[in-house]
Amino acid sequence: MIRTKTAIVVGAGAAVEIELPGHEELLKRIAQGFDFQRLGSDLETAEMRDFDTLFGKLKGEGDALREAALRIRAGARMASTIHALLQQHGSDKHVLAAGKLAIAYYTLQAERQSAMTAEPRDPGDMPFRGTENWLFQLGYMVVNGVPRAKAEHCFDNLHIVDFNTGRAIRHFMPWVLHSGFGMPVTEAQALCSERLKIVHPYGRAGRLDWESGNEAKAQWGAEDNKTLFNVAEGIRTASEFIDDRNAKTMMAGGLTNARRLVFVGFDFNSLDTSLLFQERLTHGPETLVSVSEGERGRVDTIRRVLKAHGGIGPEALVALHTGPSWQMLSDNGLSIES
Repeated sequence: MIRTKTAIVVGAGAAVEIELPGHEELLKRIAQGFDFQRLGSDLETAEMRDFDTLFGKLKGEGDALREAALRIRAGARMASTIHALLQQHGSDKHVLAAGKLAIAYYTLQAERQSAMTAEPRDPGDMPFRGTENWLFQLGYMVVNGVPRAKAEHCFDNLHIVDFNTGRAIRHFMPWVLHSGFGMPVTEAQALCSERLKIVHPYGRAGRLDWESGNEAKAQWGAEDNKTLFNVAEGIRTASEFIDDRNAKTMMAGGLTNARRLVFVGFDFNSLDTSLLFQERLTHGPETLVSVSEGERGRVDTIRRVLKAHGGIGPEALVALHTGPSWQMLSDNGLSIES
């Protein structure tokens, strides 16, 4: 069990580690899906046809959305992420609508095509197999040593900030409780719905069937373009998150109360970092960071960013691990649980 107030910041690199698209791949897929010049040729794709059909369903807006999609395609060359691109076009309602629709579309498609299944293939298994992944390592720390009678308290000290629009953590965690405590999945889902605290700065592609709330529902990997416009309403731009007082307060509260910060697949890009550290932390939380092999050359920059923007000095940075996030969590599991 995690016994110390801990905030876990999950970035796009964490999605890549569990075979879901990261920032670069998502932006690339959207740009390719908006290549309407290939419609009617041998090079057209199902995604191009889907977007052309979806835009056409909005009476009087189809042409404007297609033109906006082409602006997104062109702008993709000069943007690091789709979220940064939408921030650059923040006053263009058609760009925002087309971009959010594309994020929802590809998020659900990625869930559908991923190795994480809607339900475990075998009884007692997990929907994403294996122990060498950060979801398993996090789940293990959540339930380890917790009596079944106190299962409702296993999330008490955990606060998650997830910069992905997918629902991997929400989908996986009930199965952790089901396996760890032997409770029915429905009971585990109810407990997660009530107790699991996750903030999505960029929103998410719908709420899962068992979750409470007012957002549009979308099953894991849902394939229903009829509801996609409603699901897309759950996607937020950076500016919309900043204007959402409740979401901002929840994230800030989790960070300021945390005695420990754990970064999982977070690449410290400028937009995500500015949203996370809207105010510098003054209490110097113990900090652990996983950095992918491809980010090895940015280790010194990450240290400077943590100090300058987060107020986290070298004395608080207890681990800066280069390699898979699951390895960092596994190596430091005893410390994180303490």
